[in-house]
Amino acid sequence: MDTCDDSPYKELVEHQQDMLVKFSPEGRLLFVNPAYCHIVGKTKEELTGSIFMPATDQRYSEVMATQMTKLFRPPHTCQVEQWISSPQGSLCISWSARSVTDGDGKVNSIIATGRDITRLKREHHALMKRDAELMLLLESGKEMYFTHGTDHALNYVSPRLRVLLGKVPLSGKRLWTDYLTDNPINAKGLERTLKAISSGRREPPYRLEFKGRSDTKVWVEVNEIPIIKNKNTVAIAGYIIDVTEKKKVEAGLIEAEILLKNYAGMKKRRGDQTVNEGQGPFSTLKSLFFPKKTEDDGDISLDIPDVLK
Repeated sequence: MDTCDDSPYKELVEHQQDMLVKFSPEGRLLFVNPAYCHIVGKTKEELTGSIFMPATDQRYSEVMATQMTKLFRPPHTCQVEQWISSPQGSLCISWSARSVTDGDGKVNSIIATGRDITRLKREHHALMKRDAELMLLLESGKEMYFTHGTDHALNYVSPRLRVLLGKVPLSGKRLWTDYLTDNPINAKGLERTLKAISSGRREPPYRLEFKGRSDTKVWVEVNEIPIIKNKNTVAIAGYIIDVTEKKKVEAGLIEAEILLKNYAGMKKRRGDQTVNEGQGPFSTLKSLFFPKKTEDDGDISLDIPDVLK
């Protein structure tokens, strides 16, 4: 195995924390520094002439071998991550390799430096797991989240909101205003967003009418807040709630209130004269919940509130 005993860089090579190896085109180790010996738990003598690849777990060996084929064609470099079994447990090593070639481009040997990135890999995995759990928590509620820039271009749309609208592309930007109907109430909502962008202050919730899947109309309640950076609004973040059914109930209540007021006015105009039940709003409500009685039906008893009598 090559040594660096006569090299002025011996101290640098012997004491660096990164692993340094040199191996033949056939994959047999020609040189290893102490850092590599420590990681694999073997001496230089034990590693002399041994195969570099067997240190890799079987499930990663094919991937690493494929990447290393890049070392035999210009630019004769490759970067690869290698999971190995060591006395310290399973470790992930990030390798950067370059071939040493002769004047004809033939590979004589390969030099690689490796760094233990196990901690970074595990932190990244934990972060991805936490993000997945957080997304699951967010998506389990009725709120559907979004962010858009000051130019109204959507940056993020949660999966459930994407399903609700049915037309949000997975890639590329689109304006959230593209999904609005021509309902005049949407102009007021746009004014709220513009005001939040210009003032940097949160606006009260407001409602919009969107064009949903299959061009159905969807009513939503918007709760948003400006994102401030260096005293300037850089984006808008928030969530919406589907209030389509609630809107229908509210419209029904308004209509019922109008019917009741008209009925009360009718009674007042007629004085004490009894108004036929079929002429009042209660008959309409009754017809919705109780079908017309047939000969096979029994009598239907229905208590009428005093206010409607």
